[in-house]
Amino acid sequence: MHTYSPPPQRTALCPASQSSALGVAPRRRAHPHPHRGLLLSLTLPGDPRSASVGRHAVTAALPTYGFRSHAWPVTHVVTELIAVNAALTPGRDLYLSLRRCDGDLRLVLWDQHPRHADPDTLALCEVRRRRALWLLAAVVDDWGGAWGLAVAEPPHTGVRSWVVLPQ
Repeated sequence: MHTYSPPPQRTALCPASQSSALGVAPRRRAHPHPHRGLLLSLTLPGDPRSASVGRHAVTAALPTYGFRSHAWPVTHVVTELIAVNAALTPGRDLYLSLRRCDGDLRLVLWDQHPRHADPDTLALCEVRRRRALWLLAAVVDDWGGAWGLAVAEPPHTGVRSWVVLPQ
């Protein structure tokens, strides 16, 4: 009587991984860019519902990199940045970046808000944007951080909103 024996299990498609599973150590190369900690980037649709996606993404990433204590301010900041910028540029993509830089947490949100040709409209739009971010300003101030806005340089359009929270 012939008994069935299953084929050996292969858990990876990469031959180097298969070699290590068989007891052969793969040759490792030094990575040219060593891991420096937290780095998260997302592209989100310009929709207020994207605030929830951004909030959940950063909430999941922070404890992994030792920033559990920053969960409250970062989730508030991300939620406010995405919600306000989505309202200013509905239907256009938003780019969110969260990274550790010199021990601080740095958040950047870039939107695609078109530059206004009229100086009065440009000034009014910036005042309204800053006013809409009042909760963000309060949270950042309470945590001893800084925030600001910068208009993209031509040929790019949009506004870069940034926040720095100390560790």
